[in-house]
Amino acid sequence: MGNLITVLDPVGFAPKVTRKTLAPRLPTLEDQTVYLVDCRFDDSDVFFKQMQAWFAEHLPGVRTVLKPISSVYLNDDPATWEEIKARGHAAIVGVGH
Repeated sequence: MGNLITVLDPVGFAPKVTRKTLAPRLPTLEDQTVYLVDCRFDDSDVFFKQMQAWFAEHLPGVRTVLKPISSVYLNDDPATWEEIKARGHAAIVGVGH
């Protein structure tokens, strides 16, 4: 008998994903508050500051709030989501690549 080797199958099983419907679109962003949520992924704060400057230049009637989450992107931040629900009209969430 020759030498035996063990081969492992690296194929995993993807988690079950439950679909959610998208939030309805706002008819306009004018006079609305848009949260730019920085999930603290590599240099995302730099990108969001550029995005905030773009809004100020091109859509000055839109108020933007740059909001970093309280921890790293792996941890949920319920307080931030509640703040956005209470004070914001829309959110752009940076989740990395």
